[in-house]
Amino acid sequence: MSFNPLRSLSPRSVLPAAAALLVLAAGAAAHANRPEPFGDRVVAGASDASPVSAQSTTAEETDFKVGPGVEAFSKSTGERLWSYRREGATALHLTLVGEDAAVVWDDGMVTAVDTGDHSVRWHRSVPGLADWLRADGEPGAESRTEGQRKELMTRRAAEALHPSADKVNDAFVTVVTPGLLMGFRERDGDLRFNSRPPAGCTFSPVRTAETDDAVLVPRLCPPTTSAGARQLPGGVMVFSLTDHGNFLNTGPDVVMRPLDGHRVSVEDGPVIGSWVYDTTLGGREAACGTDGAPFAAARPACGK
Repeated sequence: MSFNPLRSLSPRSVLPAAAALLVLAAGAAAHANRPEPFGDRVVAGASDASPVSAQSTTAEETDFKVGPGVEAFSKSTGERLWSYRREGATALHLTLVGEDAAVVWDDGMVTAVDTGDHSVRWHRSVPGLADWLRADGEPGAESRTEGQRKELMTRRAAEALHPSADKVNDAFVTVVTPGLLMGFRERDGDLRFNSRPPAGCTFSPVRTAETDDAVLVPRLCPPTTSAGARQLPGGVMVFSLTDHGNFLNTGPDVVMRPLDGHRVSVEDGPVIGSWVYDTTLGGREAACGTDGAPFAAARPACGK
């Protein structure tokens, strides 16, 4: 049997090869034109922005405009660096966690964007978030103007999103609605904790407080109306990447205010008074000059 390594392809043998190339080319074109998942559209740079500045500007050097998408501008020059939109959705609120931006959308989606290379890192859908943002069916909903409706959605989106820049156990973001809270690890969107309040109780997004390593979510339980029913306590639930569901006994009107990266001032009414919770220690801060005084009022000089 003879073998000719330099044998030329006949015209008939060229046809199948050419057809295969056409199929591969068509497949590549279809893949290139395929819509991005979740309707993402990220455009790096603009006519007034250089590719170098779009890639090198840090989050601290960037101004962000939210709605209908996200627009990033250089603080020093004012040039537009990049934009991010999702087809069929409107961005309502953005918060920074390091070099990442977490965004709440009106369809109940939460996304994270790496502000350095403008890539969308993850998408997470939060059940019930879109309904709560729209406030359909709530008292006064039918009489709201379009402007009032948009203002309410924007305000609730800001109330729902709580970032924690934990440098030891990974940064995370917590999304809080009255009926559900979910905590996502910032670097990959992994669900780290979630909770629903007991029947008849709700979470309070507007009074939620966060530190670098924890989020504190008030739980409100109205008085029972039926005889013999067990009254559930209110209080504050504490979540972190290492301690899921620590519970603080407080009154129903508790007000919390972060003092620094790990201490939260707790105003708990005239009877219990004020105290400080340390999210790193996982407990109340002792009063100055004592070994431990769990109900002592917090003093500004404490906790250094």
